[in-house]
Amino acid sequence: MIQPGLSFEPDVTRSKAVRLALFNHKGGVGKTTLTVNIADALARQGSRILLVDSDPQCNLTSYYLPDNRVDRLLTDSDGEKGRTLWSALRPVFESAGPAKIVPPGPVGTENVFLIPGDIQMSKFETELEDLWHQCFERKVRGFNGTIALSKLVNAISGAYNCDFVFYDCGPNVGALNRAILLDADYFIVPGACDSFSIRALTTLGIQLQTWITDWRTVNLLVPKGVYKLPGQSRLLGYILQRFRTYRKMMATQYAHYATLFESELKRNIYEVLNSLDPELTPIPVEKLRIGAVYDFGQRALQAQEVGIPLDSIGTMEQKDEARRLFRTMARRVVNLIKGEE
Repeated sequence: MIQPGLSFEPDVTRSKAVRLALFNHKGGVGKTTLTVNIADALARQGSRILLVDSDPQCNLTSYYLPDNRVDRLLTDSDGEKGRTLWSALRPVFESAGPAKIVPPGPVGTENVFLIPGDIQMSKFETELEDLWHQCFERKVRGFNGTIALSKLVNAISGAYNCDFVFYDCGPNVGALNRAILLDADYFIVPGACDSFSIRALTTLGIQLQTWITDWRTVNLLVPKGVYKLPGQSRLLGYILQRFRTYRKMMATQYAHYATLFESELKRNIYEVLNSLDPELTPIPVEKLRIGAVYDFGQRALQAQEVGIPLDSIGTMEQKDEARRLFRTMARRVVNLIKGEE
């Protein structure tokens, strides 16, 4: 394990942890709920998970921790006792040195660890935009700032012997999500069965294509021996959420949207990335559907209120059903990464 308050030396060796981002720049598609429940299912299957709450809204942190604990974390984040993602990256923001090691905390599920979010990450995101431009000017500060989050996650996931890292992203295409997607090995697109989610897909692929293309230019400018972002985030698949069922099947009105979602994802993300580099789309298009999560209604709200996965609330039958659902998705994620699907 790592000690709090320490900085770390640059390391070009990437930890074994597979880094995943559930990414959609439309809000309200259940990114945080999916992150919690898939991470929990993976941990139950023997994996060690690092959760990174990179959204300044701190939804993932608020899911697990009571309000008074979140308030205390935010109050202390500027000081020596700071334990949030901002606490770690603040030295980079202030040009005072590399990121500071912040030990992640447990969340209740064994082998799942959380780096808490912080509303002040919005300041770091603003700075990232300027740092990005400095990369094109071959300024060392630009390189160091752009890779700071990746290096921090690399150090912590390596120290905790993690198998997976999950970034909880905010619903935007800002500089912070750019740094995350350029660090992620894979991304999963969550979506709801409605026209707004489908419409959001029209620009997602182009944005990712732009980020990856720009980073390939930056990579040519990075000095030798400097830690680099891989800039090769691959589409692992998509997960549909929040639909109604009829006799345990997706209701007709939602099935229509599901068909449209898959079609638009293929056209606006899969084909766009495949045209840039086929390695960005390693999963055959017909296998991209990782799973579908029906509307849990009040149970989802109750689970959030007490900070537990969905398979820990409700009747025994409801718990078993939720456990099977997320266990199946977790196994599918692992198999797709291994190329066994």
